[in-house]
Amino acid sequence: MKPKLKMRLGDLLVQEQIISEEQLLKALAEQRHSGKKLGRTLIDLQSITEEQLLQFLSQQLNIPFIDISKRPIPAEVVNLLPEVQARRYRALVVEDNGDSVLIAMSDPADLQAMDNLEVQVLPKRLKIAVVTESQLLDAFDNLYRRTDEIAQIAGKLEEEYAADDQFDLASLTDGDSDNETTVVKLLQSIFEDAVQMRASDIHIEPGEKVLRIRQRIDGQLHENILPEASIAAALVLRLKLMAGLDISEKRLPQDGRFHMEIKGHKIDVRMSTMPIYHGESVVMRLLDQSAGLLTLNETGMPPEILARIRKQIKRPHGMLLVTGPTGSGKTTTLYGVLSELNTADRKIITVEDPVEYQLPRINQVQVNHKIGLDFSHVLRTTLRQDPDIIMVGEMRDKETVEIGLRGALTGHFVLSTLHTNDAVTSALRLLDMGAASYLVASALRVIIAQRLVRRVCQNCSNEYQLSTQDWAWLNSVSQQDFSQATFKIGSGCQSCNGSGYRGRIGVFEILELDESMIEAMRTGNPQDFAQAAKNSPNFTPLAESALKYLAEGMTTIEEVAKLVEDVTESQIPLSADMVKQ
Repeated sequence: MKPKLKMRLGDLLVQEQIISEEQLLKALAEQRHSGKKLGRTLIDLQSITEEQLLQFLSQQLNIPFIDISKRPIPAEVVNLLPEVQARRYRALVVEDNGDSVLIAMSDPADLQAMDNLEVQVLPKRLKIAVVTESQLLDAFDNLYRRTDEIAQIAGKLEEEYAADDQFDLASLTDGDSDNETTVVKLLQSIFEDAVQMRASDIHIEPGEKVLRIRQRIDGQLHENILPEASIAAALVLRLKLMAGLDISEKRLPQDGRFHMEIKGHKIDVRMSTMPIYHGESVVMRLLDQSAGLLTLNETGMPPEILARIRKQIKRPHGMLLVTGPTGSGKTTTLYGVLSELNTADRKIITVEDPVEYQLPRINQVQVNHKIGLDFSHVLRTTLRQDPDIIMVGEMRDKETVEIGLRGALTGHFVLSTLHTNDAVTSALRLLDMGAASYLVASALRVIIAQRLVRRVCQNCSNEYQLSTQDWAWLNSVSQQDFSQATFKIGSGCQSCNGSGYRGRIGVFEILELDESMIEAMRTGNPQDFAQAAKNSPNFTPLAESALKYLAEGMTTIEEVAKLVEDVTESQIPLSADMVKQ
């Protein structure tokens, strides 16, 4: 039975003194102009909040007002209402009770929507609940995955190829065949699902009998297995065409890139192919250009580290290194620094492989090894272009390191990255690469080491008690008293796709070279350098920074344990200055 209001909504709100007569008249005038519903118009005019309106409707219609953000809703229940209809009518199935379903709606007074749902879409009796529109829209994005759609299209594509006597390469490349249309639909669904789930990478991996499509979300891979292994060649071929790669070359790796727009997001796709036993593996890095670059303020750095970095980048010359493994956020930090330094009075040149984000006013050079345009070659030319600031994508060899160090000594501020374990070993790695100790001592000024750990989902986080084993591990890596700390864990919800984590947070350590470290570096003594770094009053190791996040309930002990294990080679014990809750 559909609930009905006994009076018009506006008159009821005035009668209950929730809004004034003047507010109603103003809203009605605005509604005639905008065409929006009265309730939305009142909210837009700030005459009433969305929650006030829905609480009022809940009481008047005698229907529940529910919070679905933390409510587990099975996929089979959600899919009782197709996504197109759900978004059109602003409705979501949250319970299936056999002969009836509970529908959450943001406008329970929309009788036409309920008639359509009851007659045209759902052959069951409807029970209505009220939910905020913001929660409803988030639920649409989180719950309507493309996995079933991908499986259906993949099955259709396999049937189309099975119906042909042989694989028709020409028909697939000319864009006119039914196969081509199905391949495009499949790729569209794969990319839409990846963007919806905030994936940073898509992996397409053909096996003997299955095709694996994996997404990296918050640093973790999530797998979708399709039994249609035979369609892998068609997917790879289409992707190669999109990236401008050689479709006839299957024996050698290839790299390319292309651009596309998915659900309002402008996505730059970096693609890499590699021949494997059962075909070609494809990995695509998704860069959301529409999201814009993060500034230093938006990188999540602690204020004290941010202040120290800002002080260092004001230097007229010297070298700043950002270190960490692949996927630790080094590029994000470097671009954050560049965006802060990018002013009209500075000439900035970058040497990158590849150029990930295009920046105004900055001269960005794309390395091309095929024609001999490598880091060292471009860097030598860069020094003759009268730059103030140079960014080198990565210090990869002795020649690049020495040119960068000499550039830092001759009046340039040089930024670069290095794949090392922590800040201390980064300085020593330059010596291992063949750089002269006096050059490193004279040019290197600051090293930022970083990692990313998954953040506990704020929507479903709860306090919990560590186990005996957790306490034993914690006491083995730190002498701190964590008895007053607040440990949190996510129970899993729509927002985090049931993982308990949503997003990642950077863990940083910053090493500013002082006189004692510079002297140890000049003499080439790694033990003295490491000891000097350890004794520096401003140096906080990565492990200690991660433990602080644990004590603040921002991440979990599992995430911290992985980080601590990764950096144990540094052998720098935690200090006794851990900040307590």
